[in-house]
Amino acid sequence: MKLVTAIIKPFKLDDAREALAEVGVQGITVTEVKGFGRQKGHTELYRGAEYVVDFLPKVKLEVAVADDRLEAVIEAVIKATQTGKIGDGKIFVFDLEQVIRIRTGETGVDAL
Repeated sequence: MKLVTAIIKPFKLDDAREALAEVGVQGITVTEVKGFGRQKGHTELYRGAEYVVDFLPKVKLEVAVADDRLEAVIEAVIKATQTGKIGDGKIFVFDLEQVIRIRTGETGVDAL
């Protein structure tokens, strides 16, 4: 099992959710986060004063998947969120040692 974590632009959330549903993902965790990568933030003008916005708003998606569905999930996220511009985000894949469904006590892939 794998945990796929994607950091994406907020306006691409609905596209990513729909794409993941199409490949059979049943559960997604979404967190609003802030951060920056190569774009290093930007400057904004507010009431005549210029200030630097170091951390840009992003959305973090977390999806637990079986090993055999990993590539489909990654491709779905990339196709749904890619704009070709800087700041599109990143996808991280972690090994998931164990999953337990609290309600039923199911473990492993059955708990997904």
